[in-house]
Amino acid sequence: MRLNNRVAIITGAGAGIGKAIALRYACEGAKVVVAEINVETGQATADEIHVLKGEGVFVRTDVAEESDVRNLVETALRHYGRVDILVNNAGV
Repeated sequence: MRLNNRVAIITGAGAGIGKAIALRYACEGAKVVVAEINVETGQATADEIHVLKGEGVFVRTDVAEESDVRNLVETALRHYGRVDILVNNAGV
């Protein structure tokens, strides 16, 4: 697995390209932090990662809100201790 034990934050990971990246990274061994403004789709992506036997966590995030982004990073650090990859996929 090419991304084994890497920690990736992926914004806009609830659908489309962001979701595809999140699932692929999980399949490649990354621990994925699913950042998504839509709670339903974000949690669904995290659930799908778990079904694939991957590791991930969902964080409701509006990337236009500094406090949300701060919480996103703090949550990633609390869960995994570091961030190795950041995919800025969400559009504003």
